[in-house]
Amino acid sequence: MANPKIKDVVSFLEAWAPPSLQESYDNAGLLVGDREKEVTGILVALDCTEAVVEEARKTGCNLIVAHHPIIFKGLKKLTGANYVERTVISAIRHEVALFAAHTNLDNVITGVNQKIASVIGLKETRILVPRKDTLSKLVTFIPPAHVGQVMDALFKAGAGQIGNYKNCSFRLAGQGTFLPSEGTHPFQGEPGKMETADETRAEVIFPRHLTSAIMDALRATHPYEEVAYYLTELSNEDQESGTGMIGLLPEPLEPIEFLRRLKSSMALNVIRHTSPAGPIHKVAVCGGAGSSFLKAAIKAGADAYVSADFKYHEFFDAEGKILVADVGHFESEQFTKDLLVEVLSKKFPTFAINFSKTVTNPISYL
Repeated sequence: MANPKIKDVVSFLEAWAPPSLQESYDNAGLLVGDREKEVTGILVALDCTEAVVEEARKTGCNLIVAHHPIIFKGLKKLTGANYVERTVISAIRHEVALFAAHTNLDNVITGVNQKIASVIGLKETRILVPRKDTLSKLVTFIPPAHVGQVMDALFKAGAGQIGNYKNCSFRLAGQGTFLPSEGTHPFQGEPGKMETADETRAEVIFPRHLTSAIMDALRATHPYEEVAYYLTELSNEDQESGTGMIGLLPEPLEPIEFLRRLKSSMALNVIRHTSPAGPIHKVAVCGGAGSSFLKAAIKAGADAYVSADFKYHEFFDAEGKILVADVGHFESEQFTKDLLVEVLSKKFPTFAINFSKTVTNPISYL
């Protein structure tokens, strides 16, 4: 059985963490490589460097899946003047494809922050700052006898998910009128004659990036020659995507015990933190640089906020209301490799998926 092609892996990863969820400054996706090439092996890394490309070459992997994109800004030349150019040149020379799942993987509910929450042991988790630009609503009108098949197809395509509830819809019985033109083939009635038909108005919410799949499902199962529908972009909060995660510890802990457990569970060398504010039960997390979401953690009632890259004066913003634990950028995202390997191994069990053994953390501790 032939191995999947690079495009198959890319499609799978982007269905899990849609490119539409990445931040405007980001550059996730396939950065280097031929989509049509067969995958010989995947090397999973947090960062992509020259050493990681060399590791991929030696282990027979022609695809690197990393969290951080090696190309963040536009490249105007490839002369090997810096590590970014040298890494890209090496990848091209050795025919190693480079793929990155970055802020789109941060923003999906089953992504980076859920993994951090799991490592810490949080329960009853939810998105800390849900996005408001990801949902759309479809309204369509269906003959009563065909409601079941159309709605089943829409649900299968990804419509009707609201939080932990699936197959959600609103339906209302009514009547529609139409006048078929000459040359048409109406489901009901005749060309040139005014017609009144019993119809069910059906409404569903869905993630905007699934619009194409939703509309394909509608057209494939709806019996009308011309399907009547409305598409509306919504500003509702999307409980399935957004920044950070918040949840509960199994039991409240004294601050010093929480910090000790955090240091142990995340294998940390050091934690920069504010003065303890009280028992820790509700904890917010955000992988990477998350200081800008401290206010959201406080508003959500978190007792502690675990993130990285706080500047000196930003620690003052805790104002004694919350324990801020800065664990380091690399350290906060280190378990992303485990997450990617877990997900990829389940989908593609027929070829090697390896953890990169190259240490890419640019920071050392004495």
